[in-house]
This record gives sequence, C-alpha cells and structure tokens, in this order.
Amino acid sequence: MKRLASLCLALAWGLLPGHVQAVSFEGKKTISLVDQAGERFPVAQVVFTPADSGSRYEIIWQDGVFADHFLSMRPFKCLEGTDKHWCRVPYPYEIRRTISEQDLTDLEYDLLFVWKGATEYGINLWNGVYYKLENQDGRLVGTLHEMDMDKLGVPPEAGDLRPVREADLEEGYPESHWLPGLVIE
Repeated sequence: MKRLASLCLALAWGLLPGHVQAVSFEGKKTISLVDQAGERFPVAQVVFTPADSGSRYEIIWQDGVFADHFLSMRPFKCLEGTDKHWCRVPYPYEIRRTISEQDLTDLEYDLLFVWKGATEYGINLWNGVYYKLENQDGRLVGTLHEMDMDKLGVPPEAGDLRPVREADLEEGYPESHWLPGLVIE
C-alpha cells in the first residue's frame, strides 16, 4: 500500500523517469523539498566537484527560508508549515562528503530532517526523516523514510562511516507527511 501511495505521489510530482539518464555530479544544483501536491520548496544548493572515485560535494543551505527555533534545549533551523515544521538535523559524525552513481549515502546523511507539529513545544527525534536517494531521469529523487534519530545520540565506532542500517529505516507513508519528497536537479 505504501509503494502505491509513493508511486501516485511520484506521478503527481512528475518524478517518474521517461528514460534513464545519468545524473551529472558536476556543478551547482538545487535541493528542493516537495509537498504532496508537487510544490517545491528550494532549501539549498549543492556543488559537485569530480573526484577520483565519484564526486565531492558541498551543501550551501538557504538559511533565509528556515526559521530559528530553540527546541529541547538545542537550536534548530526549521521550514515552517501550517501543521508541521521540517527541521534540519546536521549529521554529527565523520563523513567523507563524496558520492558516486552506486553510493549516495553521504549525501543522504547530510539531508536529515526531523518533523514536529507546528504547535508542539519540543522536538522528538523519533520523528526523523531520511530521504533515500536514487537517480530518476537525470536528477536525484529522495523518498521519505522514517527513522528514530535517537540512534545518532551515540557516536559510532571509530571508522564506521555508515552507522545507519537498512533496519533503522522504515518506508514512510507519504500521505501522512507534509514534505514526502526531495529533488536535486
């Protein structure tokens, strides 16, 4: 049922590929969060620079679209919606910031969010949002997965640059979230 809902939203967003085209990991691209109706909210630019085994990247957040919130004794930058706020969660551990056609994990780790109800006072890290990225028709498209981010409260073992496991992620219900998609193009 979740797959069908995801497929319907992808059709609405115009994100399904007509043919497979490789993503260019060079230059500057826009990162947008996408709501259920397909409206895009640009939140950052990402600059890709070719490297030996793929591309390095740097994210330049558009801080002006985010509001400052002090939640659960920590500062957060949040995109404010009518019913929910989408708050950035900077990945707190070592990361290479390199990607390739086969491995987009570093970029996924740099695009973590947590949602909270617009009228809630604090923030609950079990409302984590992890966008799994894939190449779709020459752009990267993120599908919302839910994650308990309390897992990131404990540093991974030295050298473990991939502490989030598949078992830590659960495919989300797109219809129950304000921003179930992410697009980089």
